[in-house]
Amino acid sequence: MTALDETSEVSAAAFRDAMGHFATGVTVVTSVGDEGEPVGTTANAVTSLSLDPPLVLVCFDLGSSTLRAIRRHGAFAVNVLGHRQHQLSANFARRGLAAAWDGVRHRRGPTGSPRLDGVLAVVECTVEHSLPGGDHEIVVGRVRHVETSGDGVEPLVFWRGSYASLEGQIPPLGG
Repeated sequence: MTALDETSEVSAAAFRDAMGHFATGVTVVTSVGDEGEPVGTTANAVTSLSLDPPLVLVCFDLGSSTLRAIRRHGAFAVNVLGHRQHQLSANFARRGLAAAWDGVRHRRGPTGSPRLDGVLAVVECTVEHSLPGGDHEIVVGRVRHVETSGDGVEPLVFWRGSYASLEGQIPPLGG
């Protein structure tokens, strides 16, 4: 019997637990709603996809209001959070919380998508492709603008259901 012959299903809880062992960075993905209002959601299912052309991949829950806004607006910004921005992440992780923007300083970038002040980096994209992915939608964005500002600041990391730090960081190769 090969692994392909096995048809047992893995529970969502077991899968979530296993994937929780994979540390990720934390972002807030932003766009523009129907009335021009800023929208956003916390996301850690974000990755660089290609350098030529520059592409990123972001996965959104099918019920996400930010996903709906991105579909209409055709653009979004990936705001990479620093280690002291866990409250910002928590605010945008709450479904349907309009108050998430209360006191959040931001400005519109070239695509019209909100860029959060004080983040480590912002990657602004236009939608290149969208693909089904189970209970999520995979959005591939063409990178149009980038900005970095967090040199020397640790990223916000999510690991096993909690925020974590890079304490005990391994020195770079060759260094």
